[in-house]
Amino acid sequence: MYRTAAKRLLLDTRHRFPNLQTFNHTPSRLLTSLNAQSTPNNNINNNLKFNNVEIPNSSDSTSSSTAQSNERQRPRIDYQVEQTRVLQASLPHVIRLGWSEAAMIAGARDVGVSPSIVGSFPRKDAALVEFFMEDCLQRLIDRMDSEEELQNLIPSQRISKLVRIRLEMQAPYILKWPQALSIQAQPLNVRTSFKQRAMLVDEIWHAAADEASDIDWYVKRTILGGIYSTTEIYMLTDSSPDFCDTWAFLDDRVKDAFDLKKTIQEVKYLAEAIGAGMGGSLQGFVGRIFRG
Repeated sequence: MYRTAAKRLLLDTRHRFPNLQTFNHTPSRLLTSLNAQSTPNNNINNNLKFNNVEIPNSSDSTSSSTAQSNERQRPRIDYQVEQTRVLQASLPHVIRLGWSEAAMIAGARDVGVSPSIVGSFPRKDAALVEFFMEDCLQRLIDRMDSEEELQNLIPSQRISKLVRIRLEMQAPYILKWPQALSIQAQPLNVRTSFKQRAMLVDEIWHAAADEASDIDWYVKRTILGGIYSTTEIYMLTDSSPDFCDTWAFLDDRVKDAFDLKKTIQEVKYLAEAIGAGMGGSLQGFVGRIFRG
C-alpha cells in the first residue's frame, strides 16, 4: 500500500480542488531548423541566414516561445487563485445562506471579485462543499503534525480524538450540514465525496500508526468509515451542550471497534453505513449495530 502523503503529492493538482476549472498547458512549438552546408572557411554564428533573412537559432526561439507560453499561463493561474479565494470567502456565508450560489456570490463580493466568476464553477454548490472537505482535511493533517499530545495517546484514543477534531470543524455549519450530505449524495458528486472520505479515513489510520498491508487494511478502513458516518449523523440530532453526547457515542463506537469480539455481521453493517450516510438516515443501522 502506498502512503497517503505520497498519493496526495502525485494527485494533488487533479484531486485537491476537483471543481476548479483546469486548463491544459499548451507546449511551445519547436521551430524547424534549417540544414546549412558549411565549408571550412565559413563562420558559424548563433543565427542562420537564408536568402539574406536572419533566422534565430532554435535555442533562442524555444526560449522566446516558452516565455510567451508562461505569460499566457499567468492569467489562467491567477484566475484559479481567484476561484479559491471566492470559495474560502464563501464559507462564512454558508451559515446563513447554505451551500448555495448565493453564498458564493456573497463571498466573491467580500474579496472584491466580480460575482460573474461563480458561473465558472460547473457544479456550484458541490464545489463549495468539496472545497470545505479538502480544507478540513488539510487542517486536520496540520493538527496531526503539530500536536505532540496525540503521540502520547493509545491508538483507540488517538482515533477518537482525530475524528472528534474533524467533526468539530463542521459544528458551525451543523444546521446546514444535512444540505451538504444531500449535495454529496447526488450522482454527479458521489464519486468525489467517497474519495474525500476515503482519504480522511486513511489519514486517521496512518496517524494511529497503522501499517497494515493485507486484507486487514480494508477491514479497518471500512469500520472507521462506518464509525465516522454514524457519528456524523448522530451529531445532527444531538442537542447536548457542545455535542458531549456525540463524543460519548464516538468513544463507545471506537472502543467497540477495537474489541476483538466484534462480529463479521457488525462489520457488514458498518460498511453499509458508509453508503447510507451519504444519502439517507442511518438511524436503522445505528440501532442494529449498537442496540444494547
